[in-house]
Amino acid sequence: MTPDPRRAATAAWRARLADRRVRRAALWGGAGVGAGVAGLGGLAGLLVLDTKIARRRIPVAAVAPPVSHDTVWTAAGVSARRPPIHIALLGDSTAAGYGAKSERETPAAQLATQISLAARRPVHVTNVAVVGAQSSQLPDQLARLDARRWPELALIMIGANDVKDRVSPADACRHLDAVVRDLVERGSEIIVSTCPDLGTVAPLPQPLRFFARRWSRQMARAQTVTVVQAGGRTVSMADLLGPIFATRKDLFAEDRFHPSAEGYAEAVRALLPSCLDALGLQTRARSASAFTTRRMKPVEKAAAQAVSRPGAEVVAAEPRTPWHHGVQARLRRRRPAGGLVD
Repeated sequence: MTPDPRRAATAAWRARLADRRVRRAALWGGAGVGAGVAGLGGLAGLLVLDTKIARRRIPVAAVAPPVSHDTVWTAAGVSARRPPIHIALLGDSTAAGYGAKSERETPAAQLATQISLAARRPVHVTNVAVVGAQSSQLPDQLARLDARRWPELALIMIGANDVKDRVSPADACRHLDAVVRDLVERGSEIIVSTCPDLGTVAPLPQPLRFFARRWSRQMARAQTVTVVQAGGRTVSMADLLGPIFATRKDLFAEDRFHPSAEGYAEAVRALLPSCLDALGLQTRARSASAFTTRRMKPVEKAAAQAVSRPGAEVVAAEPRTPWHHGVQARLRRRRPAGGLVD
């Protein structure tokens, strides 16, 4: 059969058209990939520059924080002769109280005084926190606890320096997991104050502040899952102090990075109810927000909800039915049964 010249011409034209489309797609695709790579490279360079700027704006700790280690705190009207409750603080500069101007202003002292008021007993504080500490230093801090005064309650405040130095959540939480499990096995109740939202820190320029917020929440979420699975409970710091600091500069220490005494008081206010409950003292619980419930849920879901709700507590819950798989948790917000000292 003789081939039709018109059909042959049409097929050749379609082949050329398809070839042009493939070339055009390759050209635009390559340009898009190139632009994406260039954009990522530019962003990385900008973040490096912003990090250098932030380090210049945030001074290195020049003085030691006030000493709260091996101190006893007794609230007004409480007998000093009663046997003390032993608590310990581990972690970074926040737990150490950097930015406070006196022992009484440190978070350890403020927390101990409030616990003393609620329990009607003195509170002995062991504080082994170190300014600038990362999660990898928690095992060394644990080794410094006195076995003769083993804490009934251990409060860990950690994560900000891990985020600042870009330690992965997996690496940071590996150390946190080991310490929490060790403390639980020895009979301590554990409260972990999760990584605060570093996106609220004034010295950080944009876009570093945006990424700091994202990295902080990733760290806090991983910490929550790790701690609850290990037998402890967490309290979300999130952006607890961000909105307050935006209007009240007196809540910042002089470096505009660490809290002042008033800033630490806000943090203690969020942590105290969970600490009291862990010690067996009466508290009241409610939903963490209008959009969450106290019903048990997978710990991963509870952790994801907690990172944006400052003051929210996440604690393990026993599954009630065979249909609940994995570690279940409850997300809630606590209040002391009584009042706080002003």
